[in-house]
Amino acid sequence: MATGFFGDIPPIAYEGATSENPLAYRYYDATRVVMGKTMAEHLRPAVCYWHNFAWGGSDMFGAPTFERPWFAETMAAARLKADVAFEMFTTLGVPFFTFHDRDVVPEGANLSEFQRHLEEITEYFAGKIRDTGVKLLWGTANLFSHPRFMSGAATNPDPDVFAYAAAQVKNALDATHKLEGANYVLWGGREGYETLLNTDLKRELNQMGRFLSMVVDYKHRIGFKGTILIEPKPQEPTKHQYDYDVATVFGFLQRFGLEKEVKVNIEVGHAVLANHSFEHEIALAATLGILGSVDANRNDYQSGWDTDQFPNNAAELIPAMYAILRAGGLGNGGFNFDSKVRRQSIDPADLIHGHVGGLDVCAHALLAAARLIEDGKFDAFLAERYAGWGDSKAQAMLAPDATLEGVAARVAAEGIDPKPRSGRQEWVENLVNRYL
Repeated sequence: MATGFFGDIPPIAYEGATSENPLAYRYYDATRVVMGKTMAEHLRPAVCYWHNFAWGGSDMFGAPTFERPWFAETMAAARLKADVAFEMFTTLGVPFFTFHDRDVVPEGANLSEFQRHLEEITEYFAGKIRDTGVKLLWGTANLFSHPRFMSGAATNPDPDVFAYAAAQVKNALDATHKLEGANYVLWGGREGYETLLNTDLKRELNQMGRFLSMVVDYKHRIGFKGTILIEPKPQEPTKHQYDYDVATVFGFLQRFGLEKEVKVNIEVGHAVLANHSFEHEIALAATLGILGSVDANRNDYQSGWDTDQFPNNAAELIPAMYAILRAGGLGNGGFNFDSKVRRQSIDPADLIHGHVGGLDVCAHALLAAARLIEDGKFDAFLAERYAGWGDSKAQAMLAPDATLEGVAARVAAEGIDPKPRSGRQEWVENLVNRYL
């Protein structure tokens, strides 16, 4: 039954690039086949619970600006929130959603009550999934909002907080498993430090490694078939977070022998905060074999904060889409819109407009990246730039038995004197932009 929250907004349809309808897709055509898969299969778009249905529009300087009928700490409100959420998912025509445990139910007086609430809403979600066909891309536990987590969860100096966090993750993973979620995410929002003066770095990293190992072990014991993901983030709110970026996470996974078990969920805004480009993080994760999923958003480049705005620049996303396509796609992952409307955007329709625009931008970039690959000019440029490494003498330098002195001797014997060659950056930038 319709809740009426979104008024008379009809299901969003694809109308093509010339459409003037603000509530229509201009580029996202779910059934269009691109490089052997439909757009829906490539992007696997998801709507998040927290920004859309749990956030009230507050910031550090201002009170909440959104008035939502489900803003109450009751299970009746939680069910109404679910009704509105699934109405929005079906209106947008997206195949997936995502949530934190604390987004979907009141915490209650203690962990046992929290667990009962989560189990109840899990049953309610299961019915919604059966009725709508909208599936769970991933679930996760909120281990950062409550004051108990002010000094971290797995990395907390208090072992009771570590234990509480473990129990909360178990419950959230159980819910994700029951709903046949494709992934489970761990985001260490408070796993870091404000100052080393009160921090035992070695101890906290070992605690974090042990915690993640227990999560992976439990996944296998319950038969969860999804992927365990870590979401890298460099700072905010802590001065330094242990999962700073993809490279840092990979080193952490290797240290604890988990690089074959865990992948990364890469957020655009977090990449920017780490002073990386989004495509860098995507390409590095693909190279290291840990590319899992994506949180699609953007930051305000004039702000030092993670502003979680909807993506609105297709050209910026082309290199990342290219890297994803070249990696064979996201597998179990997808494009989760970890994006929120501005706190001045108080109308229910604003939620729809944000997702329509964001999904269109991703689809536009996907089409451009596919044309870039199919045309072949870009790949031919890269192949030509590295062509010298196909020579047998070049390959020999990379062999396990190659030595530094042996390479040096060859340079002397052959009189090697390489001349600089242009990287042609401007030419290739122009080439990429033509595919829009």
